[in-house]
Amino acid sequence: MTFAKHGQRCYDTDRMSHTPADIQAQLRRAIMESDMSRYRLAQLTGVSQATLSLFVHNKRSVTMDIAAKLARELGLELTPIKGPKKGR
Repeated sequence: MTFAKHGQRCYDTDRMSHTPADIQAQLRRAIMESDMSRYRLAQLTGVSQATLSLFVHNKRSVTMDIAAKLARELGLELTPIKGPKKGR
């Protein structure tokens, strides 16, 4: 998965692997670059300010459900990326 905004990629994800850690790093960057306050983002997503702060400061990770909520409020979209089939 990667993040896209308005049909375009926000970051040069072609050179990155798409592990959960990479996705979360992209989301952290989007939060920090956003004009939206973390207080407002917490209100809109239902994610506590404490959880959001810990996530932004790389002290904890978030579930894909929370990542999807954050992405949606930031105007981002989680897009599945097909990888090579395993076992062949």
